[in-house]
Amino acid sequence: MLDAVIFDKDGTLFDFRASWGAWTQSVLAEFAPDAAEARRLGAVLGYDPDTQTFTPTSPVIAMTTPEIAAILHGYLTGITLGALNDRLNALSAAAPMLPAVPLREVLSALKALGLRLGLATNDTEYPARVHLERAGVLDLFDYVVGCDSGWGGKPAPGQLLEFLRRFDLTPSRVAMVGDSRHDLEAGRAAGMHAVAVLTGIATRDELAQHADVVLDNISGIAAWIDGRGTPET
Repeated sequence: MLDAVIFDKDGTLFDFRASWGAWTQSVLAEFAPDAAEARRLGAVLGYDPDTQTFTPTSPVIAMTTPEIAAILHGYLTGITLGALNDRLNALSAAAPMLPAVPLREVLSALKALGLRLGLATNDTEYPARVHLERAGVLDLFDYVVGCDSGWGGKPAPGQLLEFLRRFDLTPSRVAMVGDSRHDLEAGRAAGMHAVAVLTGIATRDELAQHADVVLDNISGIAAWIDGRGTPET
C-alpha cells in the first residue's frame, strides 16, 4: 500500500494538447504580428500553429516557465525578460485547462484510500493553484508547488524531496505520476515509484523504460495501487 501520490499537472491532470495548445496559441497571438512570425516563434516553441501540434522536444512540454521565457526572449524585442515571464504566467493562469479525466471523482477516490496528494509542476505555483481551483480540486491537495516555490523544477527531485520531508513520508511508499520522462526521472531520483500516463505527448514506448507502470490516464491509479503485481504495462 502507498501513503501518498504526487502528480505532475500538465499532461497528467489536464490534457496537454488541448490545454497547452491553447496557451501556445495565445502566446503567438500576442507576440507574433502575422502568420509568418507565428510560424517562426512557433518553431522556437516546438509548435506548429497550422496543424496545432507539438514536437516531442518542445520546451513547452517539460521546461519551466522562466526557462521558456528565456528561450523566447532571444527572439523578441521591446520587452524585458522579467516582463515576458510575468506575461507568460498571466497567460498560463488564463489558459483553458481541459481535465484528462473527471478529476473530482478520481482524486476523491484516492483521498478515500487515506492517501496524501501532492502536485509538483514546472509551471509556476500561482497558475497551478488557479487551474486546480477552477477544476474544483484544489481542496483535495495537501501540497502544491511550482518551479518558483523554492525547490526548483523537474527532472531535479527537489519538489518531491520537500513533499517527503514535509509529511515525513517514506519514498518507497509514494508514487510520482507524470506524462513525461522529466516527471519519471524526478520520481526515481527521489526514490519513489514512477507511474506514467498517456495524456501528454510522449508515447507508451518512450515512457515504459522509465516507469513501473504505464496507464492510459490517472483513473487507473487506484486499481494499480489495489492490485500491484498485475499492472497495465
